[in-house]
Amino acid sequence: MPRIALPAPYTIPEASRPILDAIGKQLGFVPNMFHTASISPAVLVAMTGFSAALSRTLDVKTRERIALAISAANKCGYCLAAHTYVGVNMAKLTVEEIMLNRQGGSSDSKADAAVRFAVAVAESRGRVGDAEIAAVNAAGFSEAQVLEIVAVVALSLLNNLVNNVARPEIDFPFQGAKAAAA
Repeated sequence: MPRIALPAPYTIPEASRPILDAIGKQLGFVPNMFHTASISPAVLVAMTGFSAALSRTLDVKTRERIALAISAANKCGYCLAAHTYVGVNMAKLTVEEIMLNRQGGSSDSKADAAVRFAVAVAESRGRVGDAEIAAVNAAGFSEAQVLEIVAVVALSLLNNLVNNVARPEIDFPFQGAKAAAA
């Protein structure tokens, strides 16, 4: 049950309206997560702006794999459902791959290094060891990409925290991975 109610359309702050309109055009609907965040234009701008900036980094499959791993670690059912949907429909990940991502790994060796590094960053609050950085570099990630992985972790954490606090109703289909909310 939601702990922060979705705002009624007439109560959405004016500054949030164009952002929600853009999200609706892009996705075909406005997810409850963004409706909830729209209560605070600053939070909505932070979430969407951070996401837009990171959409020009790493490939979509890597970003989604990381988001799935971090969302699973933070037990964010909303984000797991959302990233499962995006993973299947936009990133073209298989359900098997998504389940591996949720467990903090990947069937692809380069992606596995990124996902494992991302989980280590989240679990250690960034205090990773030299071995973790060496492993992600050895897999072919540049120093810039290491920082981009950290940023994807931070965005995932922001979204997980907002959704775990607010508990919006999940409005994404599970796409064959019923464990999304588990």
